[in-house]
Amino acid sequence: MVLALAACGGGDDESDAAGTTSAASNDGTCASVDAPDPKADGGQTAPTEPLAPGTTYKLVFRTSCGDFTVRLDPKSAPKTTASLVALAKAGFYDGTTFHRVVPGFVIQGGDPTGTGTGGPGYQTVDAPPTDTTYSAGVVAMAKGAADPVGASGSQFFVVTAPDAGLPPEYAVVGNVTQGMETVSAIEALGTGDGPPSQPVVIEKATVEES
Repeated sequence: MVLALAACGGGDDESDAAGTTSAASNDGTCASVDAPDPKADGGQTAPTEPLAPGTTYKLVFRTSCGDFTVRLDPKSAPKTTASLVALAKAGFYDGTTFHRVVPGFVIQGGDPTGTGTGGPGYQTVDAPPTDTTYSAGVVAMAKGAADPVGASGSQFFVVTAPDAGLPPEYAVVGNVTQGMETVSAIEALGTGDGPPSQPVVIEKATVEES
């Protein structure tokens, strides 16, 4: 799935990683790992209930470049944040890659197939406010150019630019609250608008609730 204004893609399913990934420490370096086997596209079911009010939800991504934590914003995107939590709990993101890394713009992952076209087999829609801006640390969802505003699958992007200059069309699901050095390490592997210079694997995505 191609992202409008060269921003991002779709999102979907699961399988098991091929190579063994060695956990990297959060020191701004990336471990050398094998690319995982593609996972199956689709096959997931959208959650029907929103996240519990009054509960803080965080997604912790353990990657071959270190860890980073995303504090979710259910008020901004109630359907999409519930979807992300359900997918993470199901192990959907485990053994997937950051398939698109654009220096000075975004890092993008969440595609089970690693091609930029995969997703969970369903869409959620949470249109962002018209004054939404996409600054460093913002986490939003990729969509195709023909998809409605705020449409999301499983592919997400983390903004690395001070201002990505994107129109308010991408559902905002939260912000990176810890581990921007990991995001920067992943960004440093970008060579243009495409895959990074070496595989960057999401070894595990976990949900923290408080």
